[in-house]
Amino acid sequence: MKKWMAGLGLGVLALGGVLAVRTATFAPAGVSDGSQIKVAPAPAFDLASAANHLGAAVRFLTVSNQDPAENKAEEWSKLQAWLQATYPQAHAAMQRRLIGQTMLYTWPGSDPAAQPIILMAHQDVVPVTPGTEQDWKHPPFSGEIAEGAVWGRGSIDDKGSLVALFEALEALAASGFHPKRTIILVSGHDEEVGGTGAEAAAKVLADEKVRALFAIDEGGLITTDTPIVNGPALMIGVAEKGYVTLKVTAPAEGGHSSAPPKETGVINLSRALIAISDNPFPVELRGPGASMLDAFGARAGGMTKVAIANRWLFAPLLKAQATKSPASAAMFHTTIAPTMLGGSPKENVLPQSAYGLVNYRIAPWDSSAKVLERARASVKGMPVTVDFTERKPREPTPVSSSTSEGWNLIAAAALADRPGTPVSPYLVVAGTDSRSMAGVADDVYRFQAIALDTGEIKIIHGTNEHMTLTNLESLIRFYARLVATAAG
Repeated sequence: MKKWMAGLGLGVLALGGVLAVRTATFAPAGVSDGSQIKVAPAPAFDLASAANHLGAAVRFLTVSNQDPAENKAEEWSKLQAWLQATYPQAHAAMQRRLIGQTMLYTWPGSDPAAQPIILMAHQDVVPVTPGTEQDWKHPPFSGEIAEGAVWGRGSIDDKGSLVALFEALEALAASGFHPKRTIILVSGHDEEVGGTGAEAAAKVLADEKVRALFAIDEGGLITTDTPIVNGPALMIGVAEKGYVTLKVTAPAEGGHSSAPPKETGVINLSRALIAISDNPFPVELRGPGASMLDAFGARAGGMTKVAIANRWLFAPLLKAQATKSPASAAMFHTTIAPTMLGGSPKENVLPQSAYGLVNYRIAPWDSSAKVLERARASVKGMPVTVDFTERKPREPTPVSSSTSEGWNLIAAAALADRPGTPVSPYLVVAGTDSRSMAGVADDVYRFQAIALDTGEIKIIHGTNEHMTLTNLESLIRFYARLVATAAG
């Protein structure tokens, strides 16, 4: 017994030693901070004028409705004409092409051997939910400047970035800047309903044999209350999840509701949807989510750092923590969300067919084929069918490097105002136009240099969307520095 206890004690000591050494020497693998980059200064610009310009951009009703027939095409034309009038020096420096309503600009660089860079921001916005207009502190399309912010739909997503890009390019052009790298700006017209405009622009660039150093779009940001580090962090999106919707159909005999059979189409459909939801994809500590944990773990202290540095032992604990909120859990697995139902056209009629739609956001290590396979396995033996909807599945994007020249340029430009802030890769769980650029850029990144806390993020696509003047200034300075550093 004494020998056994002594052996156990030695084992515990050895384990403690391993944990201590791994924790003390832990550093995130494959994540750099751009510290070797010398960042060019941003030229002077007028923030008050920029705020007025963003307010004006908000007032154009470039709303992408689910039914395209409800869109007001003339609003896109008005916005584009306004951009030309408002930013004359940027337009004098750049060549402008329209692909439908999508804008493709090129500012030729002096070095034809240098890879270009691609800057992105879309023109369209989501609708305001009918009946919620009175919940806004300032009318949703007023573009009012109040309380130190520009208010209105699209002020962040994504007219904030569009205006900030033009403010930066206008200031650079006015300062006499001449790029060595070619600068390409892509502004899609329908990002909120699929992004066909960005796809068309990417095809044009591919046909022209463009191979950019990087593309940058919306998607990541500066979170001010980041878990683990308990403070701000630069979250640079290196990939985004795929998207697919499955249709689950339960055929039935139908008939009068006064004499229902034991099992109706609705009952069978309900059981099938529950079976699919009760068979979730496993949480996995891999991909951009795992890289994020490593980046933050290097800055953490106490048992948090011990756990992250020794994932081999503490993986179950880390997974439990990662799934405490839906937002964090979404970064570590493919999500399943039943969203729509259909059945009888009348309350007293049994449907001959009931259906449900299940939306999936696919993790980088999964695929639409795996989604379909898993759903069908979940309902095996049930009187239902499971198939893709008419909408083509969108696979997860490639994962971009977090040590490349493009990454370092973006990180350095973002850190110029925030030295010492942790920089982390990030998995974008929604979709952006940037996914279309994977074929024409070495790396694709998603980042807006605006600071928001967890509660404030909810205003994107929500009520009271607004861009603070502090964030607007940060965004303009970031884009100006990035362009001046990358292309100068």
